[in-house]
Amino acid sequence: MAVFACAGCGTVLTSPVSQVALPAHAHQRYGHDLLPALLEPGTYAVNPEPFGPPWRKWEEIGAEEAAARGVYAPAHALSYGPPGAVAVAPGDVRGTVLILERCDGYCCGLDGRDGPNLACARCGDAVATLIDDCSCWQVVWLDPRAVRLLDVDAPSRRVLSWEDLPEQPETPPVEPLGAWSPVWEAAVAVALAHLLAASGGMRVVVPDGPVADVFRPALDALLPPRSPAKSLALAGPGLPATAADIALVPRHPQTGETWSSCAGATVPLAADVWMYVAFNRDRRLRPASGGLPEGVYRDDPPPLLPAFSFRADRGVFLHTLARLPEVRQPWLRAIYDRAEDNRSSHAFWR
Repeated sequence: MAVFACAGCGTVLTSPVSQVALPAHAHQRYGHDLLPALLEPGTYAVNPEPFGPPWRKWEEIGAEEAAARGVYAPAHALSYGPPGAVAVAPGDVRGTVLILERCDGYCCGLDGRDGPNLACARCGDAVATLIDDCSCWQVVWLDPRAVRLLDVDAPSRRVLSWEDLPEQPETPPVEPLGAWSPVWEAAVAVALAHLLAASGGMRVVVPDGPVADVFRPALDALLPPRSPAKSLALAGPGLPATAADIALVPRHPQTGETWSSCAGATVPLAADVWMYVAFNRDRRLRPASGGLPEGVYRDDPPPLLPAFSFRADRGVFLHTLARLPEVRQPWLRAIYDRAEDNRSSHAFWR
């Protein structure tokens, strides 16, 4: 376990936290309502990319400089802030005060547009950016230039082995009112970008079931229908080995590592979503009654059903695909351009 302290005066700014992987929905903007915290209490994640202002438009940067920064397709603007910002849950922050002149937002809170808006209460140095506006996951981004990590003597969280992973909680795909989970929309968008890159532009044959529900419509819309095909299958802890061309595998929720015990190409999917599509344990089956044949079972209670077809998050898809070198291939760049211009609206949400 660790705490983060002000680099200027040493004041402790967080409760004890342990590191986890940066969630797939860290860069997502969703709907027009307030979203919960990005991270669970007692955890932190590091963003390897530059974060916050100053921002420079693509026209000022150019493709060569952007590629040197790991972005290979046009984006509206790129951050030239420091890499390594540390995300923590707002409830884990201590000893800070708002910088009132930097508290701009859209309507319901702060969106961080002006840079760090939290200062150390003791010395006054700007140390973090609170984001809690509508459409944003609530999070505090600690400025890596203004804080330092300190180890503390506190019970640490055990790092899960791959064998332990199937016993961890899943994230259900559908929310109570029939909307698809935004966590799923973001996680599938990230995996879809990697899956397209792994396809080489060939049609991908998707197995029936939950994987087909969320991946098949987009793949059928974005890839040529009559080309030679590659096969996709689930692989990971608790599943038998697969000989498919592409394996959909879990990304470890703590370390961020991709499960890699496969011979072919692997595509990472957030572990809490992967576990649902791999095992789908939310169905509770009970013997049917009322004169039905013996041995017939029914769902009790019935599973939640979506009110509309699944679509991946377009913004998260574009953010991910732009950072894959494969997007420089003409066929994949064409898919990127269509999605950016919203000419693939039937494949993406928003």
